[in-house]
Amino acid sequence: MDKVLVLVDVQNVYYTTRQAFRRNFDYNAFWAKVGANRSIVKAIAYATDRGDTKQREFQNILRAIGFEVKLKPYLQRADGSAKADWDVGITIDALEYAELADVVVLVSGDGDYDLLVQNLRHKRKKRVEVYGVRQLSADNLIKAASQFEAIDDPLLL
Repeated sequence: MDKVLVLVDVQNVYYTTRQAFRRNFDYNAFWAKVGANRSIVKAIAYATDRGDTKQREFQNILRAIGFEVKLKPYLQRADGSAKADWDVGITIDALEYAELADVVVLVSGDGDYDLLVQNLRHKRKKRVEVYGVRQLSADNLIKAASQFEAIDDPLLL
């Protein structure tokens, strides 16, 4: 039975599923799919903390499913834009925990992860499955993955 490490860029999946489908990602359906006939050894969801009650409830749902939830404070810039980037944190955790798993599952369409995916596949000999909204996922990331899984109807609420 394959051992699986799951890393979810919560902000990326939230905004891409909202933009493409006006729907939310179904974390329960995703967990069932990724864990089917495999053992999830570690699962981390990376999110921002705005301190709002609805968001805390969502984070508790993720914990109940089986995710460790890592939070970064929500930072609003003077120009009104916001920043809560987990790219480095996800990369560090992927490299640190990859030894626990045969398969690394990354949920993000962010092309910045292509170098990480290549490292995991070629240097660490891991199978890397990337889940993302097809039309909003970077081609370089899709090509770097062992397998790309499009987030669509079965994984949406």
